[in-house]
Amino acid sequence: MDNNNKKAWLYLLPAVLFLAVFMVYPLIDVLVYSFEEGYNSASQTYLGIGAYNYSYVLHDPYFLQAMKNTFILVMITVPVSTMLALLISLGLSSIKPLRDLYQTIYFLPYVTNTLAVGLVFMILFKKTPYTDGLINLMLAWFGSAPVDFIDGPYPAKLFVLCFYTVWVVLPFKILILTSALASVNRDYYNAARVDGTSKFRIFCRITVPMISPMIFYLVITGFIGAFKAYSDAVALFGTDLNAAGMNTIVGYIYDMLYGDSGGYPSYASAAAVILFAIVLTITCINLLVSKKHVHY
Repeated sequence: MDNNNKKAWLYLLPAVLFLAVFMVYPLIDVLVYSFEEGYNSASQTYLGIGAYNYSYVLHDPYFLQAMKNTFILVMITVPVSTMLALLISLGLSSIKPLRDLYQTIYFLPYVTNTLAVGLVFMILFKKTPYTDGLINLMLAWFGSAPVDFIDGPYPAKLFVLCFYTVWVVLPFKILILTSALASVNRDYYNAARVDGTSKFRIFCRITVPMISPMIFYLVITGFIGAFKAYSDAVALFGTDLNAAGMNTIVGYIYDMLYGDSGGYPSYASAAAVILFAIVLTITCINLLVSKKHVHY
């Protein structure tokens, strides 16, 4: 190993140590916990090694409900938020005089506290003995009966959660895509217009391929972020998400550690490993798909 390689590894050493201590070691520790059956956190003892924790978690109705909620949330919010962000970014790119102002306005929800935004959404959608909420008042204009979006039927609560999640993640995606659109070489557009190419074809054949790396980045991070959703549900439905039927996988892990049914780190570790496996699988699938559809 020459001196340059030694210096490079020396510069990387702090980052490598940080990753090893705060990422690699916790992952290994969680994996070990997940196989320790009957673990007692007070005495630091366990009854044996096996896959019972995984069997318990995969048969727990609360975990199955949390997995259902999380998958629905992911499959709805990631594509919807990405498509909306792309359309809004295209609109912003065509408004040159006030582009910076509009970018700032759209970015404001991203820097606002998540729980504060959730409280506002809860007030907008929640039905109380005194008022049906602003959204129900607007629906009444169209002759619709009031709907309890917070404490009512499951589809209504799921709609609010998806709507809120899209609202929260949209500003960041708009910022990224607006920057990506600004970096596209204008010569491609000028050449296409000279040939009489339609705007829709320009969008499909030039714009999307040129910004496909950014779209792929947002899809990957969107999937990972949606699978880690927890604070969004808490902001809308409170801390007892199991009673509301709106828990997520991360919320289930937290409940197993610190909630009313907490004190079961082995079950929480098994759920965390399952979540890790799901996210890793979907990420690998996206990476395989990107080889054909992402142009660098």
